[in-house]
Amino acid sequence: MSTTDDQLPLAQLAAAAPGDAVRALAEDIGIGDVTARLVSAGAVARARLVCRDDAVVCGQPWAEAVLAAVDPRLTVAWAVEEGTRVAPGAVIANFEGPAASLLTAERTLLNFLQTLSAIATRTRTFVDATAHTRARIYDTRKTMPGLRMASKYAVRVGGGHNQRIGLGDGALIKENHIRSCGGISQAIKAVYCTAANVPLQVEVTSLDELRQVLEAGARRVLLDNFSTDLLRAAVQQYGAVAELEASGGVNLDTVRCIAETGVHRISVGSLTKDLVATDLSLQFWPWPGLG
Repeated sequence: MSTTDDQLPLAQLAAAAPGDAVRALAEDIGIGDVTARLVSAGAVARARLVCRDDAVVCGQPWAEAVLAAVDPRLTVAWAVEEGTRVAPGAVIANFEGPAASLLTAERTLLNFLQTLSAIATRTRTFVDATAHTRARIYDTRKTMPGLRMASKYAVRVGGGHNQRIGLGDGALIKENHIRSCGGISQAIKAVYCTAANVPLQVEVTSLDELRQVLEAGARRVLLDNFSTDLLRAAVQQYGAVAELEASGGVNLDTVRCIAETGVHRISVGSLTKDLVATDLSLQFWPWPGLG
């Protein structure tokens, strides 16, 4: 059974960067940057961005959008490509432009880079742990409100895959949907009647429910909190006719064993919600004159 993949192009995800940058800057700057006014209007600065962690670099479109929104005279020269894994102490980028503007952009720029790099780094760790299997690592909708596209972009940069972007581009029938509709077959029929053209996936909690889903005609199934023994049984019985995804209880201690059961996909909510920001430092060298 080969897995299906409905992935937006990375450029389409990154198209959210300018809007995200404008909203973030409005939040940070408010009525104005008081401390940046202390800097001479003619002062120009160079700065380098240093990574203090072992990390996957991610968020360059968002950093560039921040610079453009603050001051078009600000420039960046990236020392590494997006998605590069760097060691502590690596220089990621060099910046140049009006010092006051770079000071205003600094925190928002770093916030995007430290968060998206953290997501990409965490994703890469899960992908590497399962690389010897056929399982693909997927994100969920457990993202920071307002930063869905950025978070999913970072998952992709880290080597993972995106689940549906939102409620409109895919149907996932879960336990509460089934209860509301009166049963598995009724819920599946309701989706086929109202949203026949969107991908459909059904969450199940037992092999019997899995059988019911397949009998109702669905072929993408989310196996919620199955033990590894039950996952193996599901793969042995139905892996050739259904796309099986493991979910629940997935962490770095369990993901390898889950992947080795033979499931096609593993969804990991912690990729985008259990984050430790990447440690980044922007270091300035100002000098007079715009030259």
